[in-house]
Amino acid sequence: MASDSLLASRLRRCVIAVAPAKWHCHIAVVAMANDTFSALRQHMVADIVAQTIYVSARFGKAALDGKVMDAIGRVPRHQFVPVELQPYAYANTPLPIGFGKTISQPLIVAMMTDMLDLKGSDVVLEIGTGLGYQAAILAELAYKVYTVELVPELAGDAKRRLIQGGYRNIEFKMGDGHYGWPEHAPFDKIMVTAAPELIPPALIEQLKPNGRMAIPAGLSDAQQLELVVKEPDGKLTIREMLPVRFSVLDGGDDSSAGARFT
Repeated sequence: MASDSLLASRLRRCVIAVAPAKWHCHIAVVAMANDTFSALRQHMVADIVAQTIYVSARFGKAALDGKVMDAIGRVPRHQFVPVELQPYAYANTPLPIGFGKTISQPLIVAMMTDMLDLKGSDVVLEIGTGLGYQAAILAELAYKVYTVELVPELAGDAKRRLIQGGYRNIEFKMGDGHYGWPEHAPFDKIMVTAAPELIPPALIEQLKPNGRMAIPAGLSDAQQLELVVKEPDGKLTIREMLPVRFSVLDGGDDSSAGARFT
């Protein structure tokens, strides 16, 4: 029988010999997964293009801004869903992210982003961080994003995911989205990812003149996706874009339905 020291020496040589093989195997698996997700993401982009044509009569345009679609094609959506749902990340459907919340279907994310007409100099307020996917899309297109999330666990998880994703132009806050983020107002654009019955006055106040807000609003069974434009004189123009179904702002909706075109 080998001595303890001899056995330990053999084990060390075994670990040294096997570890590189395992490491190369891990790299290969990750590369395969990344290739698969990349292909699924491009398929998702093509699906959004087709679906936009289908709803163009109500949405008012048959094609979304190229910069928006490029951002959708870059951001790895699978990194912003629970790991067990990653195989479904690129399906054109909302997915649960815990605490009765969802990540919106890709079509809605793309349309709402397009509605803001984002510029590279824009400072944007997002209400409802979730796990951070919409914030990542906004950060790809805007100068700065301030995002507010009510659920502490989601707020912390989103911050971790976005920082790991390399986003350095996002500021995070845990709080009630009805009140916006007055310390950093006014904002060029506002994105709201949960539905109040009425547009919160604080968000209107924090929107700059000539600013745009994308927001779902209305009773839970009669919500509309709305585009709000604040004119230079402070007057509002509100256009109903699509019937939708979102979680209620502040978590008042018990259903599992996410943001979805209906």
